[in-house]
Amino acid sequence: MYKKLTRIIPNCLECGDKIHYGRADKKFCSEECKSKYYNELGKVSRTYRRRVLSSISRNYEILDQLICSGIDNISLVDIMTLGFVPGIMTSHSRIRGRDECACFDIKYYMTESRIYSIMKIRNVSLPLQDF
Repeated sequence: MYKKLTRIIPNCLECGDKIHYGRADKKFCSEECKSKYYNELGKVSRTYRRRVLSSISRNYEILDQLICSGIDNISLVDIMTLGFVPGIMTSHSRIRGRDECACFDIKYYMTESRIYSIMKIRNVSLPLQDF
């Protein structure tokens, strides 16, 4: 006697339709469903990166406007009302007990209540590599 083999028919991970053809471990019924599925997975990551880059850009513009206005220190509350996000920066280091922060080529020191010594870093030269 021969046993009758039954194939378990998988469902598409995107639309849920049955996949009646192809390999037994196939996950998607079409390339369109596969693209939709992986685009949705990456959407959260792209949204987060876009928000961070937007915040960095906004912080830079605010700091640059302060420098152009001749303001080199400001209370954290005042700068936050302008839209500045204190935790978003391009670099941070602790130097002699002070928090030195930078937003691209603008350097500043930050305490719990104040941002001071806001200045552009001169002669910033980074070797840019061709990709």
